[in-house]
Amino acid sequence: MTAGSDRLRALLQRDGCLQAPGCYDAVSALLLAKSGFQVAHLSGAIASAVALGLPDLGYIHGSTIAEVAQRVTSVIDLPVIADADTGYGNALHARHTAEHYAHIGLAGLHLEDQVNPKRCGHMAGKEVIDEREAAQKVRAVVEADTGLVVIARTDAMSVLGLQAAIDRAGLYHQAGADLVFLEGVTDAERLAEVSAALPQCRFMVNVSEADPHLQPLQPDELAAFNVKIALYPVAPLLSAAQALATLYQAIAKEGTAQSVTKLRWDELTDLLGQPALLDMESRYSS
Repeated sequence: MTAGSDRLRALLQRDGCLQAPGCYDAVSALLLAKSGFQVAHLSGAIASAVALGLPDLGYIHGSTIAEVAQRVTSVIDLPVIADADTGYGNALHARHTAEHYAHIGLAGLHLEDQVNPKRCGHMAGKEVIDEREAAQKVRAVVEADTGLVVIARTDAMSVLGLQAAIDRAGLYHQAGADLVFLEGVTDAERLAEVSAALPQCRFMVNVSEADPHLQPLQPDELAAFNVKIALYPVAPLLSAAQALATLYQAIAKEGTAQSVTKLRWDELTDLLGQPALLDMESRYSS
């Protein structure tokens, strides 16, 4: 069991809903930690965008997500939850993915029931595998006994309807999942139905700008439905990309970046720990 998973389990025992914003590299992770959050998240869609320059259409593998995740876990002392997509194969492959994620210091993962290759959760054309096969994948990940917090996700709502998603979530809970994640369920009406149908379950929701109909609830509202974690996976990269687009346009039009709001250079070097490292260098050079 990793120290991160121990800490995440302790946080999940507290009242309320944890906010887990996304990060995707060392700088975004350091900024997230500096902002005071207790949990971080790494989205497969964002890892695919950053590492491969490709959309969330099943191009990325867990090994690449693990490489991105390791840059995050190496610089922040926070529990990090990472996307494990479909587990990248059958139950044995899903189990191996969990073991790999635990080895690099992740605290939790979420595993979904889409066919492989998968699609972004907010896209049309998704398909889901048989519910029994999906439950066995969850069971395999749990029985790997890595200590990771296992979050079982179902994409069935947009394919088969809410009741089918509820039924699958119940099966995944029985298979040992710590939390269940019904993709696309973020509104109060459906969350009330889900929590009433599955009173024994704890939930995670996806507060993602990839959803064109997003009307996010506040963490205290989510907590009323036994939602323990709210993810904000894509907003950080969308914000950074917009800032970069503005910057590049300014340089092209004005010949300088001085008109654009940005971190000062000393703020970035402070974030990276340069003052302490220079002090250490001085100590060893005397």
